[in-house]
Formats: sequence, C-alpha cells, structure tokens
Amino acid sequence: MLDCRIVVIALLGVAAANANAATETIEEIIVTGDASVIERQGGVGSATELDRDVLRLVGATHIYETMVRVPGVWVSRGSGQEHLTAIRSPIFTGTGACGEFLYLENGIPIRPEGFCNINNLFEVNTDQAASIEILRGAASAQLGGNALHGAINVITPTADEPSRVLLEGGPYEFAHLAVSGSTHAAQQLLRIDASGTTTDGYQHSTGYREAKVTVSQLGTVGAYDVHTTLDWTDLDQDTGGYVLGHNAYRDDDLSKSNPNSDSYRDAWSLRLVSEWSRQLDNGQALLITPYVRRSHMKFLQHFLPGQPFERNGQTSAGSQFAWLGSNERLDWRLGAALEWADGDLYEYQDQPALGSAFIVATRPVGVHYDYDVTSLMAAGFYDLRYSLSDDFTLVHSARVEWLRYDYNNHGLDGNSRDDGTLCGFSGCLYTRPADRDDSYTNYAGRLGVEWLAQDSLTLYGAISSGFRPPQATELYRLQSGQSVADLDNEQVYSAEIGARGARAAFDYSLALYGERSDHVILRDVNGYNISDGKLNGKGVEWEFGFSPSQAHRFSVVGTYARHEYAFDVAIGGGETIEDGDDVDTAPRWLGSAHWHYAPTPGIESEVEVVYQGRYYLDAGNLHDYDGYTLLNWRGSWQVNPNWRLFARLINITDQDYADRADYAFGNYRYFVGMPRQLYLGFEATLGAVR
Repeated sequence: MLDCRIVVIALLGVAAANANAATETIEEIIVTGDASVIERQGGVGSATELDRDVLRLVGATHIYETMVRVPGVWVSRGSGQEHLTAIRSPIFTGTGACGEFLYLENGIPIRPEGFCNINNLFEVNTDQAASIEILRGAASAQLGGNALHGAINVITPTADEPSRVLLEGGPYEFAHLAVSGSTHAAQQLLRIDASGTTTDGYQHSTGYREAKVTVSQLGTVGAYDVHTTLDWTDLDQDTGGYVLGHNAYRDDDLSKSNPNSDSYRDAWSLRLVSEWSRQLDNGQALLITPYVRRSHMKFLQHFLPGQPFERNGQTSAGSQFAWLGSNERLDWRLGAALEWADGDLYEYQDQPALGSAFIVATRPVGVHYDYDVTSLMAAGFYDLRYSLSDDFTLVHSARVEWLRYDYNNHGLDGNSRDDGTLCGFSGCLYTRPADRDDSYTNYAGRLGVEWLAQDSLTLYGAISSGFRPPQATELYRLQSGQSVADLDNEQVYSAEIGARGARAAFDYSLALYGERSDHVILRDVNGYNISDGKLNGKGVEWEFGFSPSQAHRFSVVGTYARHEYAFDVAIGGGETIEDGDDVDTAPRWLGSAHWHYAPTPGIESEVEVVYQGRYYLDAGNLHDYDGYTLLNWRGSWQVNPNWRLFARLINITDQDYADRADYAFGNYRYFVGMPRQLYLGFEATLGAVR
C-alpha cells in the first residue's frame, strides 16, 4: 500500500491541477540559462541527450534502464535503488569511487566537492526530468572536480502544461504514482513534479519506499530572469545482500534469498538552487546561481565483514558566477565558483565479524570512525569557441580549483579499538588520523577543433584533462598501514577523435578515445584501499539510427573498450595486480538495440535488446562472469487527448542473470537480476488540453 508520503504528493498534484485549470494564459517557457552542460562542450566531444519522449517511454524503475541507451556508460543495478556508475571506465568501488564522475542538476553539482555518494543518482528526480545529458570523457575544465571520466546532468521541467496523474503497478507489489502541474501567480510560473514508489522487492526483505518532489519557479524579478528549483528526495529501503556461490543467480531458491535480511538504507536530500540571469545592454549576459544543499543517510554496510552501521551527512552552500558574450567569431564564458561545506561521518560495529581469525581480529566491535570535516572550495574558469572560418572552429577551456579540508577526529587517534586496546595480527583495519588540515590545487584544460566537412558530416578532435582531489572518506577513513600523505589528486589525460552526421534516412556518431589515469585510488575485492594506481583505457563508441519511414526507426548504440592496469603491486588477501591485466568489473562490450514502431501518432511500440559482455571479477583476472543478453518491450496508446495507457514487459525470455558480479573473500557474489516483469499503467491529463 502506498504510504502517507505518496498520498501527500497526490494531494499536492491535485491542488496544482485545480490551480492550473483556472489559468487563462497558456505559454511554453524554455530556460536557456546555464542548465545544459552539453552547450559548454561547444560541439567538440561525446555527449548524448535523452529527451522527455525517451524518458517517458522507458518509464524506468531504476536509472540502469535509462542508461543502457548511452554508449560507453554502464550504471549497474544494486539492491533497490542502489547503483554503481561507469563512464568510459570500469566500475569503481570504495568510499570515494563516486568521485570519478560528476552528477549535476541544471548544471549545478548535487553534492559538495569531496563529499560524493556512490549511489548519488537516487538523490535526483530522474523519473520526471525534462531530459538527461551524459558527457563522456574528461570534463573538469568545463565542469570542475570529479568530472574525470564524464558527467550526468539532469534538467528539470520548466514548461507550462496541463496537470497530469500517472499510476502504474507491477510485480512484487510494485506501485508508482506521479503527479505534475503548473500555474501562474504574480507573473511567475510555478510548477510541481512529484512521485512516489513502493515495492516489496524480488528478493526476501528487499522492499523500498521512495518519494521525490521538484518545485520550480520561473519568471522575471526586476531586470533578472529567475529560475528557482527546490528538490526533496527520500528513500527508505530494505537492502538485499549478495547471493553467494558460483552461478548462484541461476538457483531459484538462492536468487530469491537475502543473506543480509537486516540491511537497510535510509537517505534524504534537500536542495535549493536559484539562477539569476540578466541580459546586458551590450548583448552580454550575467548569471549568478546561489544554492544551499543538505543530505543525510544511514545504512548497514552489508557488503563488509561485521556489517558496520554508518551515518553521514553534508550541509553546503555556494554560488556559481558566469559572464557570457560573443562577437562575430568568438563566443566566450568566464566564471568563478565558491562553496562551503560541513560533513560528518560515524561508523559503528555492534557484532563480531564472521570469517577467518584475521577478519575477526582486524574488524573489532565498537566505534570505527567518528569525525567531521569542513571544506572550502574556490574555482575560476573560462570556455572559448572561436570560428576560424565558416566550417572550422577552435574550442578551448581551462579551470583552476582550490579545495581545503579542516578535519576533526572525535574518537581515539590511531590504529586501535575504540577503548585503546590493540587488534591482533597486523592491527585493526580502521585507522583514525589526528586532527589536520589538507589543501589541494588542481588545473584542467581542453583544446579541440571541429570541422564541418560536409553539410551532413562533422569531424572533431580534442585533448583534455580531468582531476579530482581525494574525497574526505579517502583521506580520513583510513585503513591499517595508510597515511594521508599517500593520497594525491587523481588525474586523467584523454584524447578523442570523432564524427557525426546524417544522410537520408541514416544518422550516426562515432568516437575513438584513449585515456591515462594517474594517482588512482582503488579498492580491491577484499575491501582494501590501493593508493597511487595507474590505469589505461581506450575504446570506440557508436550510435547509429535508421528511419526508413515515419512509422519505423531502428537504432544501435555500442561500445568496445579495454581498461587495463598500468602498474604492478601485491595487495591484501594474496592478490596481485600486474601491468596489462584487465581492470575488474570492466566489460569490453556493451550495447543495446531498439526497434521503435509508431503506426499512428497515438500508438508506439519498442523492442529493446540489451547486451553486456564478459568481465573479470578480480584484479588477478582469475574469475569472470559471462554477461547477459536481455529482451524487453514497451508500448503505449494515447486513447484520447486526456488518457494514455502503457505497458512494459521486461526480460521477456525470463533470463537468469546477475546485474553485477564480483569475487571477494573467497567466494563468487552476485546482485541477482529480476525475472520476467510486466508493468501496466495509465496517465490522465486533467483540466483543459492545450
């Protein structure tokens, strides 16, 4: 049954609908400010935009289902709404692995620098977004720290539309309600988009309840055009652990089991962002975007021996500034950013760990970490696009960024239990550094060219760099044998060439890239951190579309990539990394194909094939997972202007598969993929159709 939060959301939607029905002036409003990050690329580089029509058709119950449509990207599904991200990279794990990618909403990062969350996308209302932009490749020069391998930007709706209510149901007590509506008040457009989801989950004790609300304002205040967004998300889930044993996902009983039935994740976030833009008399523009953010989470770390409890939170505030202008040949954007943040983390284990004598001795009961960190970030940047001729353009971006941490430890310093006694073997796994300050300065640049070779063919090339400072958890949540001085800024250097265009019924894009990553911070399969790693990556990505008629469209996206270790090291648990080996959890092949059929304007159908290739589960390349191929179908029928029916049949062939696999602590571990699923629903448009 839908809980009270979803009922409240529904009432808000009805209120918006009633207000909207009374509105006489109807107009479509488009925000052109700084919401899009694709525009900052200047046409040079690899980017994909998933528009509202695509998002509406997909109807994703998890962000993974949306991202399979993007080459070079794998957002692997965990339990409930958990996930791990890969963009031109392997899947990274560990407390700071989220720092490899930047997540934004309307061009503003959703978390403060240094305080990312590896599951960050559940803090964004992707279900009701106007579009989702994905940049592939190093983008720190344009966007800042953490945009090492790419970025995902969610753009919120700003259109004045009739109010809508969507309701759908599916297996395992799945129910989803979404409402939206807008109205005008005092020459301002006010809009609300809200949704709630509840399910019992496929595995035992894996249900979740999720609510998301986006409230938007758009209008003029004095000489400024103002776009303000208030976002709130709340997730309460019972988390499923890995199922253990070789090919355990193929066993009907094991696949439904949950070895960690007491695991949970409770998380909420709140963000207020307001963009103020002003057109100057000389045709230039000024943008000021202040923001405040708060997030909080508590969860049981079911994936670690001892399953310690963690509580963390972040409060932050800041502003971005941009000055834009152009002349006959040059488009330019100068800017700065300033941000303050305060974060805290507490970790406690209440039961002895299970496993070998070493695991039990080094993972003690008691407080592992208890600290807070205050940070300050300042940055300056510019983007230039210069037209050398009508068909040849040069782009250049640069950024300098400074970040300072002030860390305070509230527990005992050192490598002991919380009562000061020492652990056996080589000492406790958990090390707490003494109070300290750390600062990092980073630079990033990008240089590219774009050539309009023909009306239907554009060629481009670019070299770029990316950076991320160590995350707070990597600096101050240390393990035995580590010290803060071991960690340095991670750097990525990349080169890319590509082509895109369209001819007759065909459209296409193709990109070839190579990357080098230095000072990489990794976590091995047994949960140990590795500092100062080096990785090499290279690959090819493609998107092809063919529309033989208005009714039919065929499209294919794909990736072939190789991500390799570029260093040698012996790590915990007897595992060895060797130069030239594949990085674990990095499929060489990824892709999807779609046949979209729309015989009439009101009917559409899509058949989807999703492919994931084989990958290694450990750094030594001794264990692997074969991957999978899934077949899905989606369709909808616009019965009349006010009613739409839709359905989705996922995993049509009832394939046994794992959303993600690894090998750790001497065992194969799998997040089990769901069997065949059927979802049915309707969408009602309230008030006058416009």
